[in-house]
Amino acid sequence: MGHKFADITFTDEVKNIQSEQGSRNNYGRWEDKEDFNHVLSQREADFLGERDSFYMASVNAAGWPYVQHRGGPAGFLKVLDEKTIGFADFRGNRQYVSTGNFASNDRVSLILMDYANRRRLKLLGRVRVVSPDDIETLNRLELGNSLEPENSLERGKTSAVVERGFLIHVEAFDWNCPQHITRRFTEAQVEQMMSALVEENRILKAAACVEKK
Repeated sequence: MGHKFADITFTDEVKNIQSEQGSRNNYGRWEDKEDFNHVLSQREADFLGERDSFYMASVNAAGWPYVQHRGGPAGFLKVLDEKTIGFADFRGNRQYVSTGNFASNDRVSLILMDYANRRRLKLLGRVRVVSPDDIETLNRLELGNSLEPENSLERGKTSAVVERGFLIHVEAFDWNCPQHITRRFTEAQVEQMMSALVEENRILKAAACVEKK
């Protein structure tokens, strides 16, 4: 199988629907190539490193999927090598649903969005939960300067407690087309776009004050 994401997600049932809907021939061409979309390139690494949030899906022992939003400062999701990503898990509402699900099924699916530029990356992998005692691995997932000093991973200096880490072995990924992605902007992005107008307005006001004098 060429496209590794399709290799995992295109089950016989999916292929049957594709055939019924007339899209199977197009996707079938992916199967005739060498394996691809399973090793992170610089493109994926840059995209992942810029994200400040993503959606993570796990499956529980009863077969039910669970989707959770994860967020943090840009760079909290680390690319450790071409097959491994990870992040530090800070204490939240203490339900531990995803963590519990991974105890019986290590499969995970991520959707990572760049709403402003209408880009979307889907990623499949297998999770290894990192114990809080594994300081060496947790240090690799450290947020560094992305957080204020009081939120450092250094014990005794943190108000946001790191309970564990998650390492994800990448099995496959796929870039989606931008169709139907609604553009949204963060406060920082809006401020950046408005900065030129704010400066122009300041200059005009200053000029107007000079003319009045």
